[in-house]
Amino acid sequence: MPILEIIPFEKQYAKNFYALNMEWLETYFYVEPFDEEVLSNPETYIINKGGHIFFIRIKHKIVGTVALMPTPNKKVLELTKMAVSPELRGQNMGQKLMQYCIEFARKENIKQLLLYSNTKLVNAIYIYGKFGFVEIPVETNSPYKRGNIKMILDL
Repeated sequence: MPILEIIPFEKQYAKNFYALNMEWLETYFYVEPFDEEVLSNPETYIINKGGHIFFIRIKHKIVGTVALMPTPNKKVLELTKMAVSPELRGQNMGQKLMQYCIEFARKENIKQLLLYSNTKLVNAIYIYGKFGFVEIPVETNSPYKRGNIKMILDL
């Protein structure tokens, strides 16, 4: 397999962030207005607020992405917008992104990672559990209509 790199956000990759996430949202669910807004403006909604976006690059091609969004609690980040190119799913790309985010959060002295997902995404839920995320109740005013599971990882 070619060399896999995990790289931070660069403006030139904003279109990849959008396209990778739109693909899985349209395949498994639908695109909520909040999704469209965040995906169209990742610098405004994630980077400029103190968040981070990472990409998997193989041979100069972006094939995966994930974001760590700030929350009101400065010691907690939301792991969100994880997507992998359909042709590379099942090759542990999501797990590589997850491991990278956990290591990054620990270096940044983050105490918890949280995420929202949907139980329809069985493989994703399995991966989250494998990395130590545990389910907690979803608040009634959740930012995602499709999110029927919330999980947290204590670092």
